[in-house]
Amino acid sequence: MTSEKEKMIAGEFYYPGDPELAEDRKRAQRLMRDYNQTTYGDESRPALLAKLLGRVGNSVAIRAPFYVDYGYNIEIGSHVFLNYGCYLLDAGPIRIGNGCDIGPYVQLLTADHPRERAARKAELETTRPVTLGEDVWIGASAIILPGITIGDGAIVGAGAVVTRDVAEGATVVGNPARPVGTKSNQY
Repeated sequence: MTSEKEKMIAGEFYYPGDPELAEDRKRAQRLMRDYNQTTYGDESRPALLAKLLGRVGNSVAIRAPFYVDYGYNIEIGSHVFLNYGCYLLDAGPIRIGNGCDIGPYVQLLTADHPRERAARKAELETTRPVTLGEDVWIGASAIILPGITIGDGAIVGAGAVVTRDVAEGATVVGNPARPVGTKSNQY
């Protein structure tokens, strides 16, 4: 029998009110609370991140506060910076490549809701992974929707709402995000 947690991680319909998932969110909330009470240079930060997140590379700086659903579905590469107030809603996998810079109040969202009314009324959800390649720069308050992949070296402008995959080296801006620049900067 497949658990609701297994369904969630696999991107199948799952019930988020499942007791195991509720306990997992409580665990994440306790660890977030502890992390968000720290300040720059606090020696407890790396250990808290190691407990909260699925994988954390070297030289990762995350400014508090930051928020997650579960934490264990997040993989962060080395030399990554997340500015204040980022939301990493990781019901599904979130992968952040090496060298990424993420501005304040950025949202990486994996949770999605069914389009069918009956499934929504049943309180079901699904997930789609979010993947950032290496050396991606995401400007302040950008929103990355479920299922999006952003290629290596891409730039997402401040306030952009990314609804489609972004090609390697592309720059996208706006709502919905659209490419700007030369032909090499296409989605």
